[in-house]
Amino acid sequence: MSDEASSAAQLDVFLAGAQARAVRVAEIATRSRDDALDIVQDAMLHLARAYGRRPAAEWPPLFHRIVENKIRDFQRRQTVRNRVFFWRTAQTDDLDEPQLEDLTPDLSVPDATERLMQAEALQRLERAIAALPDRQRQAFVLRVWDGMSTEEAATVMGCSDGSVKTHLSRALLALRTKLGAAWSLET
Repeated sequence: MSDEASSAAQLDVFLAGAQARAVRVAEIATRSRDDALDIVQDAMLHLARAYGRRPAAEWPPLFHRIVENKIRDFQRRQTVRNRVFFWRTAQTDDLDEPQLEDLTPDLSVPDATERLMQAEALQRLERAIAALPDRQRQAFVLRVWDGMSTEEAATVMGCSDGSVKTHLSRALLALRTKLGAAWSLET
């Protein structure tokens, strides 16, 4: 196998492993599965085209940076779109609200109540993370969910190690305040 084919295979493996987490991060930021999938697909194409020939060790921070930039671009476009089409957001907001049948547990399935409580708790966590300022959300996701070191997160975020620690500390404080003792968020 040639070096180029080997590099392409390595890139495929990397992207397959990074895709699920990136979709989750984008979904939390956009609150839309479809938009998240589009963002991650664009980020994957961007990484492959622009940085596919770089060493594999450089791909994780580059990919996270690209995803975050694509999320930021999406949010900017949404802000403009909401200003221009303000009457549409009032009509479509009701569609995102959970319906009564979505919240009713299926008692015929064992532990349905427990799964419902877990799903609600996860939704509360996702809403709390989505409500964080961008840099705090980014630091939290990179350090806690993706398990990156402070140095790796600093590279992705384009800031110093100290800034990552500050943003993460503020994010954890905000999440603990909002979620209470039900969630133990340790780093």
